[in-house]
This record gives sequence, C-alpha cells and structure tokens, in this order.
Amino acid sequence: MSRIRALDVIDAGPEHAPAVLDVIRRSFGARQQLDPPSTALEETEESIAAVLAGPGGLLVERRGEPMGALLFDESRPGSLGLRRVAVDPDIQARGVASAMVGVAEDTAEERGKDGIWLHVREELPETVRFWARRKYHPLRQDGPLIEFGKTLWLAREVPTPEAMHHLADRVASLVRAGDLLVLSGDLGAGKTTFTQGLGDALGVRGPITSPTFVLARTHPSLVGGPPLVHVDAYRLGGAEEVDDLDLDTTADEAVTVVEWGAGIAEQLNDSWLSVTIEVRGPRPIDPLGTPHAGEVPGAEEIDDVEPRVVTIKPNGPRWVGVPLRSTLLG
Repeated sequence: MSRIRALDVIDAGPEHAPAVLDVIRRSFGARQQLDPPSTALEETEESIAAVLAGPGGLLVERRGEPMGALLFDESRPGSLGLRRVAVDPDIQARGVASAMVGVAEDTAEERGKDGIWLHVREELPETVRFWARRKYHPLRQDGPLIEFGKTLWLAREVPTPEAMHHLADRVASLVRAGDLLVLSGDLGAGKTTFTQGLGDALGVRGPITSPTFVLARTHPSLVGGPPLVHVDAYRLGGAEEVDDLDLDTTADEAVTVVEWGAGIAEQLNDSWLSVTIEVRGPRPIDPLGTPHAGEVPGAEEIDDVEPRVVTIKPNGPRWVGVPLRSTLLG
C-alpha cells in the first residue's frame, strides 16, 4: 500500500486542541467495543488544551487536514509517556503512526528522557504488533492494559582513550551479571580500549587484551562482583561457532563482551547492548599489514587522536527503564 506523502508533524499547542480532539474522536470511535470502554471519548477541548499547554502533544496534518495525534505524559521522572495515540481510521497503516512515533522519540531525546512508555489494549492485536515491531517491549499488565516501554539509544563523541575509559566506566555502573555487550567497529576503533575501561570499572583481574587466539578469556572479579568474559568473534564463521564456545555456561553469572559480534552474538541473550565505535578521520594503519588487530599486541587500542563516535543501542526488555542516557551523558 502506498504511503501518504508530505506529512507535517506539528508540536501541538492549546490552539490545536479542536483538531487533536477531532482525530481522537474519529480514531477511538471507530474501534471495536471494548470492556471496559476507553475513556478517550470523554476528552473535551478543555481537557486536551490543558495537556497541550503542559506536557504537550503532536498533530499530524497533510495539506492542513488533521490525520493523527497523540498526547504526552510527563508524570514519570526520566521517561515520556504517550497517550491517546490516534490515527484517522480512513488512512490506517499508511505511515502516519510511524511518523508520530519517530517525532515522539526525538522529543523524548530533546527533553533528556531515557525512554518512552505507553499502554496498549490486549484486545487490539494489530496495535500490539505495531509497537513490538518498533522495539517496544511489554513490561507489565493490569487487566486488559499492557504497558510497553523502550529505552532510547544514544551517540556521543569520544575524543581520547581517557574519554573512552570514562564512558566504559559509566556503562559499568549500569551492567550486572548476565548482561551481554556486542561491540563492533573497524580495526583500531577502540573496542579493546572500551573493554579495558569496562574491566577496570568492574574490578576484574587484568590485563585485558584482544583474545584473538584463545577466542574467549575470563577475567575473574577482584571485588566480589561478576567476572568479565571477553570474546573475540572475528575468526568465527557464524552463529553456530559461537555455540561451540559454551558461553551459555557462564552467561548468567558474568558480564560478557563480544568484539566483532554483531550479527552472530545476539543469540546469547534476549537482551543486549550494541556498542558501535566509529573513527571520525583517517583510520589507524597497522604497520605490519596484518589482517586483524589481535595479531599485533595493542593494535586494537586507540593509538591516535582522531575522535570516535560511540553509539550505544539497548535491545530487549532488560534495558527498558534503565537510565542509559542520563547516566552516560550526565
């Protein structure tokens, strides 16, 4: 089905209350009968205007015609709630809801929120699937209401090895036994430097170097915390070879870090942190011409002053509600 073009997503104010109310009434009025019924149809211009004057909301228009709307809820510290998510019933499944969600996530980021939450009725399976496809995870259920949540990802510039260690130290304050981190980035980007900072913060026995030839190395804790399992997946041929490492025997008790693990290591857990490190500038050159940094001692550590951009994306229910952005950007 073709998508509607030229959508305008407006940061709605009280003056938009009539249009927002119109979309909500058309959308919720067209839904099947639910028990108990939604309270959305009890909204008035005054109640909508009050929300738009406070937390705010969004209005989607095309050529001046309102087609979608939602209201924000800031009752929970650190997260942005979505209420009355509504789309004109005549143009369902044509990109309006997706456009609103994208702008809502941008709004949450601009407001310094860690994530987004909302309630979905279990009797509406298409709506449940819509949010699940966008990486929102069910957290709890109260009667027919399912609460979904999502933690926002972040990207930040890391100019020096010291800054990389500092970022890893912040990440270490959030991880716990059973967590999985999947690292990716070009040769010399700083994957091992990040892991060293993580290991230092966790208080594990070092030194932490690229485990190329042993594939996986366990660093026990010196402070009574979880061990760090450091894996290099560069030479693995696929996900089936990850199974051969028997990492599941330590996965529940350790923090597991897999370098070069994107696309093959995610099977180890239903939740993980994806950490991607990009070099902004000339890539480090291996003077020996070897194909992998692990073959040159220390080559995978940051060895120049080119800044890196580190992107951290949470995946799975474990990371919903975790103060990722406020911790790492604070």
